[in-house]
Amino acid sequence: MNLTPDQTDRARGVLLAAACGDALGAGYEFGSAPLGDHPEMIGGGLGDFAPGEWTDDTSQLYAIALVAATGADLRTSGALDDVAAGFLRWYAGNPPDVGIQTSQILAAAAPTPSAAAMTRHAADHFARTGRAGGNGSLMRTAPVALAHLDDPRALVEAATAVSALTHADPQAMQACALWCLAIRESVLSGRLPDLRSLVAYLPESSHTFWNERITEAEASEPGRFRPNGWAVAALQAAWSAIVRTPVPDAGPAGHLVAALETAIRIGDDTDTVAAIAGALLGARWGASAVPGEWRRIVHGWPGDTADGLVRLAHLAVDPSER
Repeated sequence: MNLTPDQTDRARGVLLAAACGDALGAGYEFGSAPLGDHPEMIGGGLGDFAPGEWTDDTSQLYAIALVAATGADLRTSGALDDVAAGFLRWYAGNPPDVGIQTSQILAAAAPTPSAAAMTRHAADHFARTGRAGGNGSLMRTAPVALAHLDDPRALVEAATAVSALTHADPQAMQACALWCLAIRESVLSGRLPDLRSLVAYLPESSHTFWNERITEAEASEPGRFRPNGWAVAALQAAWSAIVRTPVPDAGPAGHLVAALETAIRIGDDTDTVAAIAGALLGARWGASAVPGEWRRIVHGWPGDTADGLVRLAHLAVDPSER
């Protein structure tokens, strides 16, 4: 697609703001540290992270973004194989604070590192346990939106396939698709979307469920959505934090900072809810709205920084730069 400068800034903001939300929330996860007047990138948390270091949320996002940056169709077996291989490269480094379900799937798939094998292990896990709806695929899903800005139906298929690598619960896959549709809409329009209008792209049998969950999120204080380890509750927490945080009259881009603070104050899985919210806030307000003090210190696997995330996002949406 040929994007305007404003659209390009918003596309660049998606991965950057997701990573900043992740690093900002990391130190407070499950009450690891008391939250003062404003959250800061203090590090620590469950993974003993350095200040500004992103967690497994952004590391997996990065693995997807590397493939999106090549211009690949994320629905294809080759692209999904590359995403699966990226997950396993990251996992082979023994990263801290990996979700239990994701760790089990990646460990089982490691001897045969293909998307088909990983998806099969994830499906078997869901069939055996009936529990595969955690927020671990939603937290990393943002690059899918950038890879398929031009085609919402392809986006839904890709988000579903990338989620299914580790999270085979239909509600987790639908949450990924819905959030990617929202990111796409904000990048292109410069507005927060009407989520209900995007539910139409999901299976018809799920429409009532998602419309009710969206209404609940918009009508409830963000703090209601804890625990938020379930993908649906994490989406509701992030959406409630975004829509119920006032947009400042002066400097409206300050909404990005304020809404991320709201997301972290919900508590529980603070890095993940803030990463999910950050992706959509970046799509709405752009990379230019991310504070410089965050950009200067945010970093993480595989040894990259804010500039690398911005570059990957740009490559994903601008073929002329590849």
